[in-house]
Amino acid sequence: MPGGFLAIIFVVIFILMGLRVVQEYERGVVLRLGRYAGLKKAGLVWLVPFIDKMTKVDLRVVARDIPPQDVITKDNVSIKVNAVLYFRVVEPEKAILQVENFFYATSMMAQTTLRSQLGQHELDHLLADRDRINLQLQKTIDDATEPWGIKVTAVEVKNVDLPQEMQRAMAKQAEAEREKRAKIISADGELQSSEKLKLASDMLVQSGAALQLRYLQTLSEIATEKNSTIIFPLPMELIEPFLARNKPKQA
Repeated sequence: MPGGFLAIIFVVIFILMGLRVVQEYERGVVLRLGRYAGLKKAGLVWLVPFIDKMTKVDLRVVARDIPPQDVITKDNVSIKVNAVLYFRVVEPEKAILQVENFFYATSMMAQTTLRSQLGQHELDHLLADRDRINLQLQKTIDDATEPWGIKVTAVEVKNVDLPQEMQRAMAKQAEAEREKRAKIISADGELQSSEKLKLASDMLVQSGAALQLRYLQTLSEIATEKNSTIIFPLPMELIEPFLARNKPKQA
């Protein structure tokens, strides 16, 4: 009886020693005596004690900062670029069996790819077409990490740090461009204004009465604004009718 009781206790302990819990977002890669023995899904699982070894792999999306990398662009500008890498494990067995440390390996692959890919672009293109460059980086890193069971979902270039002299040169260029646009807009305004003035003058020349009314309106505006005496020249065409009326009639 004591021997049977001890056997039961041994079996219970043996079973309890092999119990493991796998979370919903995890998968367990099982090695039995060093050989791959399958995957364990979420829930309560049992392993053969001292024989089976299980490594849990997180299937959630992981975000990793890519440290600032020194990059020389195609037009020989030295810059520092950092980015963010988003990836997840899609084949847990490959992530454990095909690479020693898939986190470290993926990070190193992202760093080397960032330097090599960005070095193929000129600075202006790098600053202006960042979305397309992000997609290119994502595809290149994803192709390299596919044998490891890793899916790269996105790569986002965060900051592009330029040398101080390059920043000053770009600031001067931007200021010159703004001045150029301002001068063009001012010149267009002057052109439109001169065209309107020419059109108005042509209309006044064609109508003598309109010219006289505009003349009198100008006098009225000046008299309203100024209280001092104003000497204003009058065209002879305006006062000729009054002069002719006051001339004595010849017999």
